[in-house]
Amino acid sequence: MIKSSYKKLKIWQKGMEVAKKSYELSKKFPTEEKYVLTSQIRRSAISIPSNIAEGSQRVSDKEFSNFILIARGSLVELETQFLLAKEFCYITNELSTSFFKEIDELDKMLFAFYRQLTAQSSSLKAV
Repeated sequence: MIKSSYKKLKIWQKGMEVAKKSYELSKKFPTEEKYVLTSQIRRSAISIPSNIAEGSQRVSDKEFSNFILIARGSLVELETQFLLAKEFCYITNELSTSFFKEIDELDKMLFAFYRQLTAQSSSLKAV
């Protein structure tokens, strides 16, 4: 089990950046989206660093890895919602391209971290 504060985890820090950026971008959406797409985007975005933080407090790497998978699920949900926002012309191509790069970077970080956790868990079983 990784023994550090979740606030020191790069995946949590990046998740916080993505969440803040999601809020910034969704502020520009039309008013009629306030309770639909904007709300859903914000819930998905908040879920990412929240699940990383919650998982970090679990007692085993296996439990933590499940929360990393949940965070990844929220991340692809967020990406889908921004793809829709792009289709609806709520964000520009330039903004979406930059943001999708951040999403892709976080996804790679989460997957690498997940693999690290599951490898540690597997090596402990072999002993």
